[in-house]
Amino acid sequence: MPNNKLKHYQSVSTFMLSAFVLFALALPASAKDIPSRKPSREGISQERLDRITDQMNKAVEDGAMVGGLGLIARNGKVVYRETYGMSDRESNKKMEDDTLFRIYSMSKPITSVALMMLYEEGKFFLKDPVAKYIPELANLQVAVSTADGETSIVSDGTITKTIGEGDKSKEGQTRQPARQPTIRDLMLHTSGMTYGFFGKTEVDKLYMKNAAMMAPNSDLKKFVSGLGKLPLQYEPGTKWHYSVSVDVQGRLVEVLSGMSFGEFLEKRIFQPLDMQDTFFRVPKNKLARFAQMYSPSAKGLVPSPAQSSYSYMEGATFESGGGGLVSTAMDYLKFSQMMLNGGQLNGKRLLSPKTVELMTANHLAGLPMGDNPGVGFGLGFGISLDQGTVGEAGSTGSYSWGGAAGTKFWIDPQENLIGIFMVQNFPPVVDVGEKFKVMTYQTIVK
Repeated sequence: MPNNKLKHYQSVSTFMLSAFVLFALALPASAKDIPSRKPSREGISQERLDRITDQMNKAVEDGAMVGGLGLIARNGKVVYRETYGMSDRESNKKMEDDTLFRIYSMSKPITSVALMMLYEEGKFFLKDPVAKYIPELANLQVAVSTADGETSIVSDGTITKTIGEGDKSKEGQTRQPARQPTIRDLMLHTSGMTYGFFGKTEVDKLYMKNAAMMAPNSDLKKFVSGLGKLPLQYEPGTKWHYSVSVDVQGRLVEVLSGMSFGEFLEKRIFQPLDMQDTFFRVPKNKLARFAQMYSPSAKGLVPSPAQSSYSYMEGATFESGGGGLVSTAMDYLKFSQMMLNGGQLNGKRLLSPKTVELMTANHLAGLPMGDNPGVGFGLGFGISLDQGTVGEAGSTGSYSWGGAAGTKFWIDPQENLIGIFMVQNFPPVVDVGEKFKVMTYQTIVK
């Protein structure tokens, strides 16, 4: 090659390499991240977004949270992503965009999507009895003390209260239910199952006595085997009652797919959506990003006991579809955007639009969803049925859920909007996430 041509070639190569490096540096952390856009281009007021930031920073100053993260997307673009306070006060770590959070019950919608992917493949009918696929749950009995008494648990995924303890004179008695729980019952929380640690009924006490079936060193097969020996708290289909039924869904995924639950989620949901920071166990190389959990005390928020994180460490084996996942705000946005897009994101389709429509319709048919006026329940999501009855800013038809440590998300098809709030307060004594949600709506100006 002549010398002048060689110099030209080297010059062009150097320019192209420099341009590539500059381009790579300009990319977000993941090339598949949902892009950001100036709020005003999506009908959102920056001045009004600043109000949210001010209120969230005030919540940190007032001790309502040590730290948090708020994210808003509209029309498929991120218009707000702010961090507040610290992810670990004792280690002086600031909250970061890629902080890892225990999302607890925000795991439930992901589990329901996994199960509905198998529904689309013709693996089951929603009306099928659960025992058709999980024989350990055949011939479940119902406890007379609670089925015939007056007792209930109401919850929106973050706030729970107990009403009554049932008829103690009938404890120890069981009878056949009118019918066995169906897969649809599992997805609606109308299966008759419970959680145990929220209530004081006979069945709650039995769940607590057998809590080892959901211990970090257990697995989903052992879990359903233990669950099959416990009575139902209510007649299936007669009451919405928050419960372990989503963990049973996880076992169904295993039985129907032939994979472990975690493997199915990784291969069929997390990889296609490029959710690289969502898992049951925090890898050792990502532990530095794992937020500290805080609990209320007389001295304010203090670090939660170390054992509250054991189930998220390498070596734990229980894969809880009801509350076991760790994720980031951006990863959860990808999942939420897939739902808002009718089941697909970046050319990867997980569900059909008709399945999303089915999942986000109210299935309770007149049954109250606990003490939540104006709200119904779909297949894995709470559904706003009438915003006037709900009584706060929002949109009828939006669907959502929250987690026990105060995390919250909602998807609003009417406004083409997604909101995500992350925090680590267990139990949350102040619903900062609800303030974030309500204030999001005052930012919409067109």
